[in-house]
Amino acid sequence: MTTAPAEARCDGCKKTRPLFLYEPDCGLHLGAGAFTCPWCSVPKQPLLCVPCWSDRKEREESDPRLLEEDATFQKIAAANARYAAKREADKATCDGIAAATQNSEETR
Repeated sequence: MTTAPAEARCDGCKKTRPLFLYEPDCGLHLGAGAFTCPWCSVPKQPLLCVPCWSDRKEREESDPRLLEEDATFQKIAAANARYAAKREADKATCDGIAAATQNSEETR
């Protein structure tokens, strides 16, 4: 049994249509300083029809400020990944030196 989506007044165009809760999918929902999308700061997310949802999603995806913030966030994430990989490599090196030292002391 399938049910049709509820029809009500769209918060965007104010027409009666099948509506969906607009849930932003920008990946910037951290709430930390500049890394918060404008849609996440809205107290109540709007109910939108498909055309209004598409328009809003397109605005979100082409917002230059959000694109710049996303690029900055990607740089931070890449730097964190490099740091974590270096830390793991340094730990492996130190563990190797410790094991070699232990082996040389045991063979004496």
